[in-house]
Amino acid sequence: MTRSILLLAPAILAACATSQANLPGIDGNREEIFAIAPDAPVDWAASGVAGQANTGDWLSQFSDPVMESLVREALANSPTLESRAALVRAAAASIRTARSQRSVSIDSSISAGVTSNSFEVGGDLDRATDGIYGLGLDASWEADLWNRLGRGIAAAEADLAATEADFAAAELSVAAQTAIAWINLNAALAQERVAVLTYEARDRVRILTERRFQRGVAQALDVRTARSALAGAEASIAQRRQQSGEAARRLEILLGRYPATEIEATAELPVLETLVVEGNPMLLLSRRPDVASAEASIIAAGLRAEQARLAMLPALRLTGSISTSESEFADMVDPERIAARLVTSLIQPLFTGGRLDAQRDAAVAQAESAIASYAGIALTAWGEVEDAIAADTYLALQEDAQLRALEEARLAEELAERQYTSGTITVFNLIDAQTRRLTSESQLVSARASRASNRISYHLALGGGLPVQTASTTVQAPQESAAE
Repeated sequence: MTRSILLLAPAILAACATSQANLPGIDGNREEIFAIAPDAPVDWAASGVAGQANTGDWLSQFSDPVMESLVREALANSPTLESRAALVRAAAASIRTARSQRSVSIDSSISAGVTSNSFEVGGDLDRATDGIYGLGLDASWEADLWNRLGRGIAAAEADLAATEADFAAAELSVAAQTAIAWINLNAALAQERVAVLTYEARDRVRILTERRFQRGVAQALDVRTARSALAGAEASIAQRRQQSGEAARRLEILLGRYPATEIEATAELPVLETLVVEGNPMLLLSRRPDVASAEASIIAAGLRAEQARLAMLPALRLTGSISTSESEFADMVDPERIAARLVTSLIQPLFTGGRLDAQRDAAVAQAESAIASYAGIALTAWGEVEDAIAADTYLALQEDAQLRALEEARLAEELAERQYTSGTITVFNLIDAQTRRLTSESQLVSARASRASNRISYHLALGGGLPVQTASTTVQAPQESAAE
């Protein structure tokens, strides 16, 4: 089944229906302005699964109440979301600005001055001054003959829809970043625990080797080797503690807290079930907030392209004014002395130096850019889901293999320790067996953390819903004033 940007054509073409033939690049052939995205299959290529996407709580699969609590805290305190919410309010205010252009505009002025006259009386020069007072009111109104102003309002409404979608996308991003940061913190602490276990294992080897050296069954080289391995393990602990501290501070920043490394974690990682793939490529484009934002941007750009063309057509304006200029303040407000004027004019732009043509061409180019951007966003969205599905499969295989490797490495370490005690292998063999076990344990931690983070990225790529009430459900456009 073909999925293309042409599915959006009715929305933008409705905005340009009266001018399609007059805009460069729009001559009735949709393919000339609407970029076509690649064919989209009915199921995901990485799994061959199609169906309806689950819009429920994707955090519940981790069975981690602390993670859910941290996501709520991040959504409530995120400076990023505060900034996005302000942009939503600004977009709502822009709608009111666009609507106000349909209203009568009234300007008032009050002036006061002094006139001075010189004259000669009996050979002497004398001067007389008089006060001058003025009152003026000017009103103007434009009839929206071609619905140019209406398209400006619709474009502002589309901008608001795009901004709201951007806000929803930011919420999903903050939630996902927080959940992943929690996973990373626990992974860092688990790696720190492995480093501590490594140190303890190396210390056992050192003690055993020194005892064997004292009995004369081990060489000085063995002792130096054991002590070197112990010092290396100590350095590894310092490195892992640095990394866990950095992970804690990253999480605290997302939570809106001071990065003081005070947050506590259990160093436990989730053991996930097999991924059940949701949705399909076609359905994805109706779920992701960034795709919704791109669609709204296309509509806004198309409306502005049409608005730019309509600016070249005649405009009907009605202007009126009342004014008076008197030497006495009381006369200034005398209705009989006030002069009134009402003028109706039909204005047709004749020569603007190419300004209107350039504005129209720029608006059309913006529409074309928005359409091409949509195609890129759609491709990116599909790619992110396909990557996450494929990654989950390989990470599951990696996790299973690491579990088996760890079990074998533990048995090998136990055997090596017995053989070293009996003197059948060297200290190098024992340290190597320990290293293999500890490396397998560290790699298992990394595999589980990567799989959990990828699972979160998968739901983010699908545009999955949030488990808690968010600001996007409560952001309201400011109430319009009755006077506007």
